[in-house]
Amino acid sequence: MLKQAKELQAKMAGMQEELADLEITGVSGGGMVKVTLNGKGEARKLSIDPALINDEEAGVLEDLILAAFNDAKGKIEQTVQEKMSDLTGGLPLPPGMKLPF
Repeated sequence: MLKQAKELQAKMAGMQEELADLEITGVSGGGMVKVTLNGKGEARKLSIDPALINDEEAGVLEDLILAAFNDAKGKIEQTVQEKMSDLTGGLPLPPGMKLPF
């Protein structure tokens, strides 16, 4: 059992390194706003269509940035869940336990 726990710990460390390098992009406004996050949820890139950059569209632009960020974050959570499922062999995590962060 201890050997299996150490193997899982080593695999978790490898997965965390992989997540730091992973980039996932969320989009909103039909692709007019794009936010790219790494696998740990840190923002890496922001792309805004120039047509949205004017005083009249400031509120819309703010909403689209938030929507794109949330889209990317949701994709990261799904990817992490899939990787954890692969790592743990499909065993469910205890309630309330979210890995790796």
